[in-house]
Amino acid sequence: MNVFQPLRLTCLALAVSFTSLPCLAADRIDFTRDIRPILSDNCFQCHGPDATRRKGDLRLDTREGLFQKSGGGTPVVAGKLADSELHIRLNTDDESLRMPPQKSGKTLTPQQIELVRKWIEQGADYSGHWAFTAPKRPVPPDVRSLAWVRNPLDRFVVDRLEREGLQPAGEADRVTLIRRLSLDLLGLPPTIAEVDAFVSDTSPYAYDNLVRRLLASEHYGERWGRLWLDAARYADSDGFEKDKSRSVWAYRDWVIDSLNKDLPYDQ
Repeated sequence: MNVFQPLRLTCLALAVSFTSLPCLAADRIDFTRDIRPILSDNCFQCHGPDATRRKGDLRLDTREGLFQKSGGGTPVVAGKLADSELHIRLNTDDESLRMPPQKSGKTLTPQQIELVRKWIEQGADYSGHWAFTAPKRPVPPDVRSLAWVRNPLDRFVVDRLEREGLQPAGEADRVTLIRRLSLDLLGLPPTIAEVDAFVSDTSPYAYDNLVRRLLASEHYGERWGRLWLDAARYADSDGFEKDKSRSVWAYRDWVIDSLNKDLPYDQ
């Protein structure tokens, strides 16, 4: 698998219209996205992986801990709120039973409690950490506004817009489009000459050619390599007070070159 190919495809798709979209499957509660963060923030301190701090011999950070019966009942019984101790403890008015306990300083919001309720009602689907789960390509939904759809990703956008009773925004003019593409892919605005060339290009492949040109730029690796380097906490100096040199620039250049060469993971 080529690790950078999804990034390139994402850039191509989002460069046309990139807005902050809500959850695409808002009606279906996803454990990894919606439930695990709630449990991690509010429950794992006492019911997580640290055996020295674990209370009641109860683990909520594993599948077995969530669904197996213990001395205090079964934390989660798929589809059965009345039998799910987790739901009961989150909603009880008895302060001695309510979780998280008041002394922990943690409190779930009504919205978070509602998410847990819906998750259990919907069957309490569980998934492991995303890093160990093979990605699955979703099936694009059927939509009415087919005239706006140009690629499979558009179907997800249109589907949400139709459910919200909204219409897609009009297509951006060419000046706006090349600016968006340049900033997204290179982190740099286009030159005046580049804008003029794109605006005057009457070829049906003008947009495709623009994308290819930007992806072929050395600045593509600089723009997207920065995110990789930030995750690796890269720095040219020690980063504190009397900085002294750190000769690790070769790694920076390697990351940039790897992106520009579109190297796969094993290389």
